[in-house]
Amino acid sequence: PMEHPPPQEHGLDFQRLLDASTYKEMFRQDMIRWGEEKRHTDPGFFCRAAVEGALQPVWVVSDTRRLSDVEWFRDAYGDVVQTVRVVATEETRKKRSWVFVTGVDDAESECGLDQGVAFDWVITNDGDKVALGKQLEMLVQSLHRSL
Repeated sequence: PMEHPPPQEHGLDFQRLLDASTYKEMFRQDMIRWGEEKRHTDPGFFCRAAVEGALQPVWVVSDTRRLSDVEWFRDAYGDVVQTVRVVATEETRKKRSWVFVTGVDDAESECGLDQGVAFDWVITNDGDKVALGKQLEMLVQSLHRSL
């Protein structure tokens, strides 16, 4: 995610941070704290890093976490920005091994976009591949039309 520090800055194993292991969870709160410090000193730090070198006409910035992120992209790129929220029920998330952790899952880094953003698209991903495919196809067609 945009939020997390370069693992080399802390001597961490990057590949192990990409999976859902306990290794990642051991460092999760430290990574969030590091992100908070960077964002506090420079609110656009992660946004600029996400778009650095992007030249293609359509690109996806995944895993924005804050209203300030959305505002930065809208300020920088205007009406071409399309915001997409992917949702799943809590039941589905639990089936995918998600467990609520107090102090992590109720922090701004996890729920900062739960209010205050009118998303252009809301995609439901509850395991129905056909329904998911149809929603994504509509999104892709819309993007093609705007090129």
